[in-house]
Amino acid sequence: MSPYSPNSECSQLLAPIHAFLHCPTPDEWIAEARKPQHLAALLVDHANCELKAAMSAHSLVRRYCLPKEKRKLLPNLDFYKTLDALPEKGEVLGKQTLLDENRRVFDELEKNDLLVKMVRLIQEELHHFEQVLEIMAARNIEYRSLSASRYAQGLLRHVRTHEPAAIVDRLIIGAYIEARSCERFARLAPHLDEELSRFYVSLLRSEARHYQDYLTLAADYSGQNIDDRVAFFGTVEAELMCSADTSLRFHSGVPVLSVDP
Repeated sequence: MSPYSPNSECSQLLAPIHAFLHCPTPDEWIAEARKPQHLAALLVDHANCELKAAMSAHSLVRRYCLPKEKRKLLPNLDFYKTLDALPEKGEVLGKQTLLDENRRVFDELEKNDLLVKMVRLIQEELHHFEQVLEIMAARNIEYRSLSASRYAQGLLRHVRTHEPAAIVDRLIIGAYIEARSCERFARLAPHLDEELSRFYVSLLRSEARHYQDYLTLAADYSGQNIDDRVAFFGTVEAELMCSADTSLRFHSGVPVLSVDP
C-alpha cells in the first residue's frame, strides 16, 4: 500500500511547531526508524510515551490543583477513561456526595485552567495509548518491557527547585515533548504502511493543541515573560535530538550502529 500523505490542514498545524522547535528530526533517525525490524520497538515505546504523558498530566493535577491533604481524593488514571468532558466536582472525586468543605475545594478547582486542560489531555493520551495497543495486538506485537530513552530525563534534570519556577519549567518541557511528538509523527508517517500513516497523521491535531496548552499555562503560572526559559529548553531539546543515542526510541537522538532491538 502507498503511504498516506498529510494534507494542507496538517501543514498548517505543523508550521508553528517547526518554528517552535530548534531543529528538525535528524534524517539519520528517520532512516533507521523506517526499517521494518524496528517497528515493534517503536510501537511499544509509542504506547509507553502516551501512558507517561497521561501520568505526567495527572501528577501536575495532584501537585498543583489540590491542597496536600486533599490529594488522596483524586482518582487514578482509569477514572478519566469514562468521562465525556470536564467532570463535575463530585465526579472528580469519584464520590456521589461530598462534605461541604470538599465542595468548596472543588468549586475552586472547576475554575482552574490547569485542571481543565490536563483532564482533557489525560483523556486523549489514554485514548491514544489504547489505540496503539489495538494496532499492536492486530499485528501480533507483544506489549513488553522496554527501556526509556534519555530524552525526558535529559530535559527534567534542568527543572528549577523553587516555585513557581518548577511548574513553569515542567510545563515548558511538556510543550517540547508534545511538539516533538507531533513533528516526528508527521516525519515518519510517509515511510510507514497506510494504516500507520493515517493513524499518525490523525494524532497531529491533538498533539499540536497539547503543546500550545502547555505553553499558555507556563506563561500564566510565571506571570512574566518566559521567552528566555523557552529558548533555554529549546536548546537543550535540540542537543538531545542531534546527539548520538545507542537505542532507537520515539524521542531518541541520532542512532549509532549498535541500535537496540
